[in-house]
This record gives sequence, structure tokens and C-alpha cells, in this order.
Amino acid sequence: MRQLLFLGSSCIYPRLAAQPIREDALFTGPLEPTNAPYAMAKIAGIEMCRAYNRQYGTEYRSVIPTNLFGPGDNFDLQSSHVIPALIRRFHEAKVAGAPHVTLWGSGAARREFLHVDDMVEACAVVLERHAADEPVNIGRGEDLPIRDLANLVREVVGFAGDIRWDTSKPDGMPRKLLDVSRLAAYGWRPRIALADGIASTYAWYVELGGAVRQ
Repeated sequence: MRQLLFLGSSCIYPRLAAQPIREDALFTGPLEPTNAPYAMAKIAGIEMCRAYNRQYGTEYRSVIPTNLFGPGDNFDLQSSHVIPALIRRFHEAKVAGAPHVTLWGSGAARREFLHVDDMVEACAVVLERHAADEPVNIGRGEDLPIRDLANLVREVVGFAGDIRWDTSKPDGMPRKLLDVSRLAAYGWRPRIALADGIASTYAWYVELGGAVRQ
């Protein structure tokens, strides 16, 4: 196989990396302890691609996506990521008439999110235009506090109760905003606004996914 696209993760960067995070921040500091094993596995994959390129002349490319979401996502509360987890929590609270939802952390940590359809288009650009060896960040180039994200998801779902924050639980990395200038230089920009993407993901969950992947 001469060409391959390896999907990394923004968690490969150091916990306290300068923001926004450039691709050359890799290996410049300690990882976030709560996801270090996963991060190290992704780093190993990126280095594998580089090694194959050097030894065999392959064109294995690596991309480092930010937090992804969209229709078809995993809504299992034990293994899902933040947006599908929030969608399910608020939807079930709305259906049950619950007065509040309790979420982990303080809500102060900032995160960046990208719709999966934008991710697919960005990957196609990387395969067509980017030289093989150096990884490429894929993200929106904008972030927001988890507290603001939770309020946005609550509004989309239509949950009228309160949000409570369990500050005994960890926030994780304080911030993970990717520098997407390398990808932007190829003319790529995300098309799907965060609120619109959340709305379409919630619609999928209600209409098709709620009973399929929980």
C-alpha cells in the first residue's frame, strides 16, 4: 500500500502547550495524565508513518483532528465524547422532566469542535495537496468553554432545567486549540457552524440513533 491516512488526535500535544497548538509542539512537554496512554498510541502511529516513508518511500500522511462529532456518533455514556454525551444527558433529562443535570468539572476548560463532514473534506485536501511526512492539524481554529458548550447543547435539545457542575471531577487539559494555518494555506475552511452541527446531530439521535447506539 503506497498511500495511507493515519488519524491522530489533539490529545498527543503537551498538556500546557502554547495556544493555538502548532504541529511542531509535539514532544515539547508532558502529556495530560488522564489520556496519556491513548496519546502515546497515537504518537506511535505518526512515527510509524514517518518511518515507513523514510524506509520504503511510501506516502503515508498523518492528520491531527480536534474533537469531532456528528450523525452516527457514539452516544454510550461510558465511552462517548463530550457532545454526544451532552446530547444524550440533556435529552434524557428533558424526557424525564428532571430539574437539573450534573456535569463533570468546572466548565472552564476550553475545547474546539469540528463536524465530521468537515473533517472528511479536510482529509481529502491533505491527501491531494500535502507532502507526506509532516502531520497536519485539522480543526475549526476557534474554541469555547465547556460551560458555554453545555448551554448551547441544552438550548438545542430544549432542556429547561439547570446545569450543576461537579468540581470534584477533573477538567482535563485547560485548553486544546489547534493552529490550523498549515491546512488553511491549502484553501480549506470548515463549512458547518457549531450550532447547526449540534442541531443535525441531535435530530439524528432522536430520529434514528437513540435506540441504535447507546
